[in-house]
Amino acid sequence: MKRIEGIKKSVFPEDDFYYEKLGLSKDKIEPWEDGMHTDGSKNTYEWWYFDFHFDDGSKLVVVYYTKNPVIVSVPLMPLVTLELTLADGRKFYNQITPPVKDCSYSKEGCEIVNGSSKVKGDLNCYDISFVGPSILAKISLEGRVPSWRPKCGQIIFGDNEEHYFAWLPAVPEGRAVADLSIDGERIHLEGTGYHDHNWGNISMFKLMHHWYWGRAKVGDYTVISSWITAAAEYGYREFDIFMLAKGDEIIGDNSNHTLKFKTEDEYLDKNTGKLIYNRVIYEYETDQGELYRVTYNREKDIAREFFYESIKKPLRVIAKAIGFNGSYQRFQGSVTIEKIIAGDVVEKVQDNSAVWELMCFG
Repeated sequence: MKRIEGIKKSVFPEDDFYYEKLGLSKDKIEPWEDGMHTDGSKNTYEWWYFDFHFDDGSKLVVVYYTKNPVIVSVPLMPLVTLELTLADGRKFYNQITPPVKDCSYSKEGCEIVNGSSKVKGDLNCYDISFVGPSILAKISLEGRVPSWRPKCGQIIFGDNEEHYFAWLPAVPEGRAVADLSIDGERIHLEGTGYHDHNWGNISMFKLMHHWYWGRAKVGDYTVISSWITAAAEYGYREFDIFMLAKGDEIIGDNSNHTLKFKTEDEYLDKNTGKLIYNRVIYEYETDQGELYRVTYNREKDIAREFFYESIKKPLRVIAKAIGFNGSYQRFQGSVTIEKIIAGDVVEKVQDNSAVWELMCFG
């Protein structure tokens, strides 16, 4: 990608000044960090994301939004989505848009009321409920890996540091139990879950070009991995987000600046017109010199969305006419984690039900 003149500032800060400015501790995550940070005003957005991989192969994603993150120029406009893929291949999607008067968001911790759909949690235990047109869900999530924050949790943009994108993985991995009713059919599922929280004060489309993101539970290992490429006006600068845990101990993250991102087997997706990679690889070296290689191998696409579809029809036509082609794709395949010492693979684990994503902002 060609760099342009007049590149604006962007930083992923980690020094004491920013921790103090944001009221954060380097060594501890506080419950208020998973509470509401924005006020729902124009250009702000916030969401609490949960995904679950169940023992039978079923997958579930539930997201509680203060507004559609594609359209942030509006005031508070709550939204909840649920996407379910059962082990037998059946797929279900429900969305609710409760009135603002029936919604509330605590600043003290994660306590969300979006109409009849609610979340309450304390960085360890979460109770999640969803009431949709055809799906009812009650889910519990109990963390097994401690809450983690990438550096100070914010990537900051602008010569005056006026804009930001924030991220908190409140539950990197935990035990999940779900009871669902789908048009009266009752389903009980158990497995692993994940919860993170994002917020910002300007549209992501103005800050970022694209990102790859994934998380996986592979044997005793838990990994969170992301590679973010900023927009052209920020020089396509790249930002790394990475955490690796074994059991209940975090053994490394991107704070030591060793992470490398590699891609292999490129192809052109005919539906989106985007260049996609069948393999994305993260290589991370611990302070002890142990190299960990995390490889995502794409087998198929399980979701695809064009962002202009979230825009009302009159503006949708204009968006397409001016070339707005932002898209989201979710992939399914395997993830492999290799531990390498002195060039030799001393440990290798694999999971065949990994899910990861590519977000292209246009």
